[in-house]
Amino acid sequence: MTASFSAGRYLPAAAAICALGLAAAAPAFAQQGGIPLPAALKAAGQIVVGIETTYPPMAYKDPKTNERAGFNVELVNAIAKELGVSVKWEEMSFEQLMTSLTTGRIDMIGTAISDLPSRRDKLTFVDYLATGAQPFALLARAGELKSNADLCGKTVGAPRTTSYMPVTAAWSEKNCAGAGKPAITVNGTAGATATRLELKQGRLDAAVLGPEYVAYLMADEPNTYAFVGEPLNKTLFGLAFEKKNGDLRDAVAKATAMVMKNGSYQQALKKFGLERQSLPEPTIDAGQ
Repeated sequence: MTASFSAGRYLPAAAAICALGLAAAAPAFAQQGGIPLPAALKAAGQIVVGIETTYPPMAYKDPKTNERAGFNVELVNAIAKELGVSVKWEEMSFEQLMTSLTTGRIDMIGTAISDLPSRRDKLTFVDYLATGAQPFALLARAGELKSNADLCGKTVGAPRTTSYMPVTAAWSEKNCAGAGKPAITVNGTAGATATRLELKQGRLDAAVLGPEYVAYLMADEPNTYAFVGEPLNKTLFGLAFEKKNGDLRDAVAKATAMVMKNGSYQQALKKFGLERQSLPEPTIDAGQ
């Protein structure tokens, strides 16, 4: 992301607010637009955010410093600045995030998680980025695999803990088998890194991940990968909250709108190559 959106700029201000305590926090809210905060968050002076840090460019460990980095890290820090609170990060596996939220260990999921109707039984979302299930392959096979239809009859991998695997299977059922073509053989992988490895090993003809991660791979290994067609579906990434915490969700939505308006969001998108996934404003529970 860019300097105006960097964690380094915001953390000292957040730490100062935390150190000054509640008495100093109230004026800070007025300076940041007077966003009403839930009483518990206002009293704590911090928001506890769960994050999984193995999905660049959204959240990862910088290999040079081993520090937490990524679009989501800087977005959450910028949102916290608008709220006038600090961020307490809790790193955990993706599988632990929702349980940690519903048990009260964390206030918000700050990792890249899709806002899906099936998740809204327990969760509610502030949507901040467009995403989807993006097929891609090795550049050497770009001439063979150009469109989504070219995936029919091929072996395609996707992480089994994400929505990409069932989305790929459903797309195949409708567009391959439903059109009288051979179905896609969908292989579940252990994660994004494993998907990348299996593709390079030739165990997969193509793979499906988020367009944000594919863009990261293309930047990390130039002239190695190519998009195959368009995303198989279109959905949204959202910051997730327990459904009963609508007040906190609404406060974060207002802060996210401020970040989108002040230019920090756009600069961050550019820094991580995510411009084509931008939203004009945050939405609530709008993922499909």
